[in-house]
Amino acid sequence: MPESGYGQFCPISKALEILGEKWTLLIIRELLMGGTRFNELQRGLASISPSLLTRRLASLEQDGLLAKRKIAGQKGYEYFPTESCKELLPVLEQVGSWGMRWARNNLVENDFDIELLMLYMERSIDPEKLPGRQAVICFNFTDVTEFQRWWVVVEEEDVDVCVHDPGKEVDVYINVELRAMCELWMGDVSYRRAQADKRLQLLGDPALTRSIGSWITPSIFAGIEPATAIVAAQ
Repeated sequence: MPESGYGQFCPISKALEILGEKWTLLIIRELLMGGTRFNELQRGLASISPSLLTRRLASLEQDGLLAKRKIAGQKGYEYFPTESCKELLPVLEQVGSWGMRWARNNLVENDFDIELLMLYMERSIDPEKLPGRQAVICFNFTDVTEFQRWWVVVEEEDVDVCVHDPGKEVDVYINVELRAMCELWMGDVSYRRAQADKRLQLLGDPALTRSIGSWITPSIFAGIEPATAIVAAQ
């Protein structure tokens, strides 16, 4: 029995011997959301050290949850989820739903990670909902001192996020508090409510500012009520 094993034949215990270490499920989350390269995976796991990420990826490869492939003509590798990894998607969705219902009261200020939020913005903006499938969006986080401004450049299917001015005309300015933008994406507050509360200001093309809730696709967990709301309604 491995040192980290539970010494039980229960399939839950055997699964946790593979999945139960810190960061492992979040690495799987990033793989399933399309991250393939080391730096892409690290973007979604900002505080993990490169050495720990390397070890976790090696363990996942050994356990058959990912396949590692050398990048042709370059240094480094790409990582792809195997079928056993893909079967964890509904498991992660259930864990996320449980977290929205039962764990959201545990959020603290340090949990509102601007880099993770902007990674989700990159994944959530739907070019199909933008006129001409092109736009430049500038996020200005009013309560942030470092990396206050972020730009999102949309051209056809490509959505790129950067912290340096791309030198293009901006179509929409989103002046918003960091926590408010996280709550908007998670579905905890509406865009209209955030504007009324002076936590959000939208400037620019009216066709885009009025339809922001359609071209920024919300989290798949949006709309799940916290357990406190369910209990209060009874």
